[in-house]
Amino acid sequence: MPGIIRSIMIGLVLALLALAIFGPISNMILWAFTEQWYFPAKLPQSYGFSFWERVFRPQGNAMVSLLNSVVIAGMTVLVSLAFAIPAGLALGRGRLPYRVVFLLLFLLPQAFPSLAVHMNIARIFYTIGLNGTFLGVVLVHALQGMVFSVWIAAAAFGAVDRELEEAAANMGAGPLRVFFTVTLPLALPGLMASAIFVFLISLDEFTGTYFVGVPDITTMPLLLFTASMEGNYQIASITALLLLVPSVLFMLVIERFLKSDVLAKVGH
Repeated sequence: MPGIIRSIMIGLVLALLALAIFGPISNMILWAFTEQWYFPAKLPQSYGFSFWERVFRPQGNAMVSLLNSVVIAGMTVLVSLAFAIPAGLALGRGRLPYRVVFLLLFLLPQAFPSLAVHMNIARIFYTIGLNGTFLGVVLVHALQGMVFSVWIAAAAFGAVDRELEEAAANMGAGPLRVFFTVTLPLALPGLMASAIFVFLISLDEFTGTYFVGVPDITTMPLLLFTASMEGNYQIASITALLLLVPSVLFMLVIERFLKSDVLAKVGH
């Protein structure tokens, strides 16, 4: 009997977890193909594709916004890695004094409400001409993703076996050759995870894009927000599904490259 009760409890927990994860997604998919759905009906009264046609019209700006989102996310990854690789190498190898303090400093942007942070960034960017530019949006996205890129990069470099580096050095390899042939390839899975997290954060970023990019730069989260505020749940749901495609593709890459033993050393 205790075994049956335990199985029932596990089944209930799994069912609630599935409902929490797939319930909102299922509702979003329903709205994406809904023509009419009025309260108190439990299901849509009619289905169709007319709202899909509206989204894909040239005037809908969806494809341009999706391309902007992907390009900005890719550029954000490059900027983040350009900073995270040297910073992660210094922090992960334990050669930097007060390394824990430096690691905690990268958490500061996350410690404050993002609205306040982005408002002040927008004011600074306005004075130097970065508002309404791709570079400005990329920089504000990179700030949000910095905590992930640096912390994971530090963990990846910290997990590299130093004996392998010493063996390469003993065979005559110089510091640069040791880094590019031993250290960097061994840290690559962690760096890939860092890049993917930053890509996903940038792809879904709204407030930074709103304050720094609008009205010159439009992305999919901006379109989704606009449609939601107008009460057009069909357009919002279709936009969310389109944004989900690159996210799912990169999540599949995460499953392949993300190593639990790398993340286990974050902060150690």
